[in-house]
Amino acid sequence: MKEKFIDHKFNNESMKLIGTVSTILREYSAQGYRLSLRQLYYQLVARAVVENSVKSYKRIGNLISDARLAGLVDWGMIEDRGRETNFLNHWDTPAEIVRDASRWFRIYKWEGQRNYCEVMVEKDALSGILLPVCQELDIRFTANKGYSSSSAMYETGKRLHRIASLEDIEEIHIFYFGDHDPSGIDMTRDISDRLSLFTYGLVDRVNVHRLALNWNQVEEWKPPENPAKETDSRYQAYADEFGESSWELDAVEPRTLADLVRDSVGELIDQDQWDEIVERERLMRADLVKFADEYGKPKKRGKKK
Repeated sequence: MKEKFIDHKFNNESMKLIGTVSTILREYSAQGYRLSLRQLYYQLVARAVVENSVKSYKRIGNLISDARLAGLVDWGMIEDRGRETNFLNHWDTPAEIVRDASRWFRIYKWEGQRNYCEVMVEKDALSGILLPVCQELDIRFTANKGYSSSSAMYETGKRLHRIASLEDIEEIHIFYFGDHDPSGIDMTRDISDRLSLFTYGLVDRVNVHRLALNWNQVEEWKPPENPAKETDSRYQAYADEFGESSWELDAVEPRTLADLVRDSVGELIDQDQWDEIVERERLMRADLVKFADEYGKPKKRGKKK
């Protein structure tokens, strides 16, 4: 919602830009997405509303901050995943928690499937786009926040090794999203190498797929470019192959990234097996609702003889 905390005078150019920002935010809100500031900025760049530069990004950030405080931009449509507050949930009655639990009750959908899938992304800022579709598909999602730590890779490797030993599992698929820049490209190689190490060489069973951002996608989607970091130790090898520019995942249409996951994972699902489990889950959820409805009702007593 929009809330006003300060009075602020904007010139005509700024007011027009704020109107464009609000339009973009409403478009994505209607699709179920909340954009980060950087994703919003790249939408403005892609639509040729602003130039792509550090100065322009700072200007947009300051303008949106002022516009939110002045009650012109909806607070709930922009997310900051790096600064979240956690708090325990509370319920008034046991029936209330059971009814709430019925909405979250899930059966593992991949039971009996031949494939196992997970999704990883370089940036936590993309979690708001990719996490919902991973939850829809009942698969694990990890935001690596750059190169993943040894501890995280070790835990993932141990988990995948355990999963690979299950009778039904034939192949494991890790779908990865990273920026198209010197380190972002190398992170795919790093994940593949370390997972092979920590799964004791099960390289033939663990498949790491780089879903985005790839060169053919850069050519097709034409996201706004940035100079590649010359201070990156991998810069020269990258520049020799791709040139001096780089491209960020944040600049890609959010729905496109979500659809990449949905389509790639969907191809690996045995739909009949999936539908059977979904129906079993629906019936169990209905049992929970029934239990909540019956809780607290006075029990009928038989007539005294």
